[in-house]
Amino acid sequence: MTGQMQDEDAQARPDVAELDERRAGDEISDLVARIVQANEDYHRHDAPVLSDADYDALKQRLMALERAFPQLASPDSPTRKVGAAPAEGFGKVTHAQRMMSLENGFTAEDVADFVSRVRSFLGMRDGRLDFTAEPKIDGLSLSLRYEDGVLVQAATRGDGTVGENVTANARTIADIPHRLPKDAPAVVEVRGEVYMSHADFERLNAAEDGRVFANPRNAAAGSLRQIDPAVTASRPLRFFAYGWGQLSAPLADTQMGAVERLAALGFQVNPLTRLCQDAEGMIAVWAEIEQQRATLGYDIDGVVYKVNDLALQTRLGFRSTTPRWALAHKFPAETAWTRLHRIDIQVGRTGALSPIARLEPVTVGGVVVSNATLHNEDYIAGRDSTGTPIREGRDIREGDWVKIYRAGDVIPKIADVDLSRRPDGSQPYAFPETCPQCGSDAIREPGDSVRRCTGGMACPAQAVEKLKHFVSRAAFDIDGLGAKQIEMFFADATLPIREPADIFTLAERDAASIARLKNREGFGARSVEKLFAAIEDKRRIPLERLIFALGIRHVGEVAAGILARHFGTWDALIAAIDAAAHEPAFAADDRSRRLAMADSPHWAELTTINGIGAVLVQSLVTTLTQEAERASIDRLIARIEVIPAAARQAQETAISGKTLVFTGTLERMTRAEAKARAEAMGAKVAGSVSAKTDLLIAGPGAGSKARKAAELGVKVIDEDEWLLIAGGS
Repeated sequence: MTGQMQDEDAQARPDVAELDERRAGDEISDLVARIVQANEDYHRHDAPVLSDADYDALKQRLMALERAFPQLASPDSPTRKVGAAPAEGFGKVTHAQRMMSLENGFTAEDVADFVSRVRSFLGMRDGRLDFTAEPKIDGLSLSLRYEDGVLVQAATRGDGTVGENVTANARTIADIPHRLPKDAPAVVEVRGEVYMSHADFERLNAAEDGRVFANPRNAAAGSLRQIDPAVTASRPLRFFAYGWGQLSAPLADTQMGAVERLAALGFQVNPLTRLCQDAEGMIAVWAEIEQQRATLGYDIDGVVYKVNDLALQTRLGFRSTTPRWALAHKFPAETAWTRLHRIDIQVGRTGALSPIARLEPVTVGGVVVSNATLHNEDYIAGRDSTGTPIREGRDIREGDWVKIYRAGDVIPKIADVDLSRRPDGSQPYAFPETCPQCGSDAIREPGDSVRRCTGGMACPAQAVEKLKHFVSRAAFDIDGLGAKQIEMFFADATLPIREPADIFTLAERDAASIARLKNREGFGARSVEKLFAAIEDKRRIPLERLIFALGIRHVGEVAAGILARHFGTWDALIAAIDAAAHEPAFAADDRSRRLAMADSPHWAELTTINGIGAVLVQSLVTTLTQEAERASIDRLIARIEVIPAAARQAQETAISGKTLVFTGTLERMTRAEAKARAEAMGAKVAGSVSAKTDLLIAGPGAGSKARKAAELGVKVIDEDEWLLIAGGS
């Protein structure tokens, strides 16, 4: 997304610099929830509900907030993760090397900034620095593993670490060799994109008797992820190779050379790949490919740039989810006008009231869309959260003609309103102040852009969504008890599941019921037996899964794991929560709370855990000390056995788990490279020296940090000693 569309989106929210910590934390929570759901829709279900442009804008905003408020950035933020958990129905494959995502750029300035960052990281002010440029295929990422020249495994991206085993299906794709030439490395993982051409997509939809795919990307993803390989074989799938994972021997010294080697091994590579020497050349290739976009015969959504020298790629390394040596330069959004019929309100797991626009179906870029997000009540009213007008103050009303935009293949966002076509007598949309599901007050706290239902578990929408989260794959993951079954049991009058503890009393309640589950439509004696056995199997649950399953705002999988490892047991965690709840920090106003947190030993025990921020801690304490919520959790704990967290494993490197600070001028690697090397070895790099600092690496020009280290007795080493630890030269 570029130009005007990006500017309009930016106007919908206040500048990051205008936000205080509380407002930033609330917005981060909202963004995280929306991005996580978008990842699930796109990667796991092949049914996206956000456009590429919307998704990119949300992620950029989240990254900006996390840079401005690093203390609020959760370790399991979607900016640090890739994709979504693998779907059920396929075996799991752990990638030998993670399948990373790509940093996105939208303007020529973004490309120039990317080149500048690469040069700065490498300490290269001058000299030639080549990049490759290739079309970004809009398909499904796939990793192919060959051993001794034979295809032994094919796996989807999944969450970047664990994907789905689709080997049998991949073998049906004509572009994927079953055997490689004798000169291939003994082990090679070839990575690329499965896609479907426009012509094949049209023929497939014309031949389908029933389901019609919305776009080629969905068709390709749905075809590859068929349980029956025969179905995949009947679909016209293609494959472009563009990268690699684990190798037993290098393919080449450069990116371009490696792509040419992949072609020599029998893979299809994109013929539009070019070599560029600077940002101007990269942008010229981008413009050339964009002009050809409509005639390529397959979908692309941008151009990917990569540093050509593989030795430099190695030096640049990776962030948490993206390589520093690559950038995806996205194409602009597409637009169309249509009528907005009505605005519906959906209630989420945390009580957030989310407005959805129901549109007259319209084709944008070859895709029919009928829904759009409206963000919040301010966006509908034509203002941002500070009251500043957006869209020149034009509000959005039911019956309006609205301008929508999209980039890629999915649902759009409303960008503008045509007031000249507004129906006579139309009224501004009145955002509900009570929950449409339960009638409870829906309040908007000061500084929050989202209105939330106060009904808690008494609200059926929240209760159902929390229960769905409780049984989700990363939580209790009870076989046979998914989202559909939760909805059924929640509405059941004789054997209801209204809170998590009810799951673990279902069997005994069924035994005492006249209306036995085995006698109901959709169930039988065998299926009920399997369900009860699956529930019994999950009665023992690891602590980190329990914490995540509770669905506490800001507490994702990574944070749950950190808390579990820190406290070890549920009792220890609850004791710390209860102690903090009785401190003044919990009851005071915002400013007093922050000050008290710094002085309170009970709050400090929580807020000083590496990777756990103050906003997360406040959410944790608030949730676990609410009377009704705590009583529900206590009833659950009485029915299950919580497995204590495993002890920490031995350190893998000399600096694993240690806190390092760099100061002064490093002469043999840049500061950014040194920080990246330390983090890759398991260390935490801080910006200032404190009593928690384990090691200060001081180059020439070290000043106040060196003096502070001396005062605190922190060990200080020079760059030569650092290189011995880091394995540099």
